[in-house]
Amino acid sequence: MRVTGDEFESLVERALDQLPPEFGALLDNVAVVIEDEPSPEDLASVGLEHPDELLGLYVGVPLTERESSFYGDLPDRVVLYRRPILAVCRNRREVIREVRDTLMHELGHHFGLSDDDMPY
Repeated sequence: MRVTGDEFESLVERALDQLPPEFGALLDNVAVVIEDEPSPEDLASVGLEHPDELLGLYVGVPLTERESSFYGDLPDRVVLYRRPILAVCRNRREVIREVRDTLMHELGHHFGLSDDDMPY
């Protein structure tokens, strides 16, 4: 499946725009970024070896683990990996769905949900 970097970015922006406003208000210090594929360090951080196995990653401190005095110098990050997402999709509709699902899954980690807690 081929989707240009600009097209992929537009799909991510569209998925962010479709979030309910109450979620958007809780994402003030979260940067959503797109990378072509995970680094070896990203893969190691989640115990994976092959780049196609990791579609997204949350890097930060979940809201449920923050104390009232918490403030971070850097924003939390949600990373979406373009090549692995495209590798699991056969058409544009699947890409749109996978971008949305991966984004929601990683944002779920920001809100304190574990992999087992999420439907995505």
